[in-house]
Amino acid sequence: MKILTLSHDEIHRGSLILVNQSHALDEGAAEDLIPVTRSEPSVLLQRPAAQALAGLMDAIEGWQHIAFVSAWRSRREQQEIWDDSLRENGPEFTRTYVALPGHSEHQTGLAIDLGAKQEQIDFIRPEFPCTGPCRDFRERAAEFGFILRYPQGKEDVTGIGHEPWHFRYVGTPHAIIIQKQDMTLEEYTDYLKRFPRGKCLRCVTEDGREACLSYIEACADRMRLKLAEDGPYTLSGNNVDGFILTEWR
Repeated sequence: MKILTLSHDEIHRGSLILVNQSHALDEGAAEDLIPVTRSEPSVLLQRPAAQALAGLMDAIEGWQHIAFVSAWRSRREQQEIWDDSLRENGPEFTRTYVALPGHSEHQTGLAIDLGAKQEQIDFIRPEFPCTGPCRDFRERAAEFGFILRYPQGKEDVTGIGHEPWHFRYVGTPHAIIIQKQDMTLEEYTDYLKRFPRGKCLRCVTEDGREACLSYIEACADRMRLKLAEDGPYTLSGNNVDGFILTEWR
């Protein structure tokens, strides 16, 4: 049996952290940032997200038709974008399409904005149509662990306007469940609380593997978690009140 010791601070780390207007980003959350491609060394994502994005783009030959717009941002850069948008677009537009500094998914290193390749690309609202390579990306995103973070009709839940260009890495099988259930990350975070350890949510992936998902409340400053010695697993904080354990069977 394997025993993990978890500190309360670790709820702010991992691919399933919820960052929005109500839940600020922990400044140390963006770990192990790497370039997504050699040709764009300044475009950074956390390693699992970068590797998954590279795999997805290779699968659809996406780099020929899809351009980077924005990936990881420092707090300073997010503040500059917020301030510039306030001056140029006003407060209503800015609150709808730009996250507050400290509350932006881009600061996690798990989110990326993409746009169709063209001479002029709008940095705040890039074009990402429902046709061609952009459609192919959207259709296969969950397979590689990405979700459309701000879907249409969910603005009251996310606090952000519909952004068809903004994708967030949450990993598999979580992205597949979120897509099938038509959820936002906010809704998924609450949904998983129905499945404490011992009452897990089971999901069978396309390759036949079974994943068992459990919510673990962070009820103390330090916790001990017992795991099977030979079973692969991933563990992520939710940036709210606990952890999500994914055990592969």
